[in-house]
Amino acid sequence: MKHIFKKGKDQSRPTLLLLHGTGGTEQDLLQLAEIIDKEANILSVRGNVLENGMPRFFKRLAEGVFDEDDLIFRTKELNEFLDEAAMKYEFDRSNITAVGYSNGANIAASLLFHYKDALNKAILHHPMVPRRGIEMTDLTGKAVFIAAGTNDPICPAQESEELTSLLKNAGADVELHWENRGHQLTIDEVQAAAAWYK
Repeated sequence: MKHIFKKGKDQSRPTLLLLHGTGGTEQDLLQLAEIIDKEANILSVRGNVLENGMPRFFKRLAEGVFDEDDLIFRTKELNEFLDEAAMKYEFDRSNITAVGYSNGANIAASLLFHYKDALNKAILHHPMVPRRGIEMTDLTGKAVFIAAGTNDPICPAQESEELTSLLKNAGADVELHWENRGHQLTIDEVQAAAAWYK
């Protein structure tokens, strides 16, 4: 997978896994990493799927309708990439914090749903529920921050609430943060995520 790795100053810190939104690239969220943790390793990944020339992490059938088979395949692909990257760059595989926006937040949530040890923590900006009606992994000890918009046309409020309850029911410690905004990523929610992370 196309990516950027920047070695951090403090190897005891988590590695920040940056996952962009639809049409983004591995450059998009680098500024977020600066705000969240200046000392940490950064692994910023580009999605392997193109939709009308726009990079994404998995296919969708329509707006808000995921191609579930592709989601499962791409989640496995990303998890295996993290295994390889941890060996190549010599960072702690068990100490990854995902920072995802929109489509990137959805694949991060999918990692949590499918792979118990894929992530230690996750910051999800405007995520949706990746899958319904599946038995989830045990997420006891995992911490998740969800930033949502009260007027988000792509990700309605009940979607954020449902994801929160699914993660909590699987044992995760979840904080749901609301902004009186739409689907855009705001500096206020990034700062709230940074405060939660610290």
